[in-house]
Amino acid sequence: MSSTPDPALLAAHDLALAALHEITPAATVGPAAGYTVEADGVVSLRFETTLPGYPGWFWTVSVARVDDEEPTVLEAELLPGDEALLAPEWVPWAVRLADYQAAQAALAAETASGDEDHDSDEVDQDEDADDEDDDLDDVDDLDADDFDEDGSRLLHSGDVDGVDIDELDDDSNDDLDSDLDDDADDDLDSGDEDLDNADLDNGDED
Repeated sequence: MSSTPDPALLAAHDLALAALHEITPAATVGPAAGYTVEADGVVSLRFETTLPGYPGWFWTVSVARVDDEEPTVLEAELLPGDEALLAPEWVPWAVRLADYQAAQAALAAETASGDEDHDSDEVDQDEDADDEDDDLDDVDDLDADDFDEDGSRLLHSGDVDGVDIDELDDDSNDDLDSDLDDDADDDLDSGDEDLDNADLDNGDED
């Protein structure tokens, strides 16, 4: 590969343009945009393109000559430059299908995991709803007499921490009444025994 281009090839712009005009309208060919020295002394002359959708592409005409013959065109084509917008690299269908199936499997696993979390949340919500229902049942047992004017619950005499001391007092009173009845019965039984003993003493004296 020679780094020094053949001057005759560098001057073959008219030949290159004629070759381009055979494959594309003249309006799509812009000004000259340099050259590239290829192997075996071939020179590729480049021209800008005005085709829409091809930024960074160049019309490229490769010219060469044998010995002292006139330059000749080897090839004319539209090639991308360093900053050209290119299509993605082609991927075989089998590889694309495998990638798609893997993505679908990952999505299904993520959806299943989300459903499990959703079911767990529903169980927690049901438990909370049951607790709220129990609280509402307690409220249903109350009436207007159990609340003050400001809406706060009234405490009956001696209510402490939700324990109704009045009920405790009633139970205590019942126990006290029962004890008094038992004591009275014991006193009556004792009185009856004393009277019986007195009758016996009087009988002995007679």
